[in-house]
Amino acid sequence: MTDSSDHPTSAQSAGLGRRRFLLGGAAVGGGVLLAGCTSNAAEPAAAATSAPAAGASSAAAPAAGTPVTIGFSAPAADHGWVAAISKNAADQAAKYPDVTLNAVEATNDLNQQIASVETLINQKVDAIVMLPGEGKALTEVGRKAITAGIPVVNLDRIFDTPLAYRTYIGGDNYGLGVAAGDFIGARLKAAGVSNPVIGEIAGIDALPLTQQRSQGFKDALARYGFKVTARQAAQFTVESGQAVMANMLQAQSKLDAVWNHDDDQGIGVLAAIEQANRDEFFMVGGAGSANAMRDIKADNGVLKATVTYSPTMASSAISLARLLAQGRGMGDLAELEVPASLTLASATVTKDNVDRYLPLGFES
Repeated sequence: MTDSSDHPTSAQSAGLGRRRFLLGGAAVGGGVLLAGCTSNAAEPAAAATSAPAAGASSAAAPAAGTPVTIGFSAPAADHGWVAAISKNAADQAAKYPDVTLNAVEATNDLNQQIASVETLINQKVDAIVMLPGEGKALTEVGRKAITAGIPVVNLDRIFDTPLAYRTYIGGDNYGLGVAAGDFIGARLKAAGVSNPVIGEIAGIDALPLTQQRSQGFKDALARYGFKVTARQAAQFTVESGQAVMANMLQAQSKLDAVWNHDDDQGIGVLAAIEQANRDEFFMVGGAGSANAMRDIKADNGVLKATVTYSPTMASSAISLARLLAQGRGMGDLAELEVPASLTLASATVTKDNVDRYLPLGFES
């Protein structure tokens, strides 16, 4: 779910031209860089070869170092993006001969997730990778792990305080909105549209991630002299996407462009568009699902682009947790320690570059 992150709001204040430490950028999955950045310490670095799964590291994993057990906790896989998070984590862990992955049962019950992470703490795992069901609700158990001496890699939905994690890795929600706005703005300007009707199908408005995406979209459009005409929030589900898009189409007799925040709910959005037999506008998606990319490649509908929010971040989280548990840093960096925060780039996928990104897409 692209649906999934309470991302730091500092991205907004940094401005559209900010430069941050971006991981998993335009052409590569989140695990690629980290598999190569093996160590700043005296662990073996010989390569073992194996064919990577789509969306996981394409680089060979280093030879075995100190054996470590990594605990993993995530919400239930009832959404394509979340399912891909768990799969990428498992696939990446399997690449390391020195890693044992202890994945607790996935759940959307916050109390149950807290209890399962407490079990990992009691088992004294060497590191924990956690995608919390809700960052605020899981903050205290993150702090409990840190207090117990267990490094925590906080994945995507951020805790309330850095005291609850050693390293944060997630997507750039504000940047996702900027990328969508830039694509729409540039395309409309090139077409000579001076006063466009622009629709926005958001996710869950109560989530900071949705607010950040919308702010980025608004800010980017403003650079072209445009603004959002109609905006409605959905719930990151196929059903909500279809219902909300149907309402927007009924309310707007004409649209020039639409941005849908999430490719999973986009299945419903596209269904509503097809049912209404509307094609006078173009659409941009969000997250980078494989089915959205296939539609973009076919180029026979309104969907012309999507912006990545890759679940390969889970692959990178496992790689980082391994380094932390083994007391190592990233060998391609001068620093001896793993960074405290990593943010993935938001890449715009179009017909021109879709073949490059399709192997990293997840199935909605």
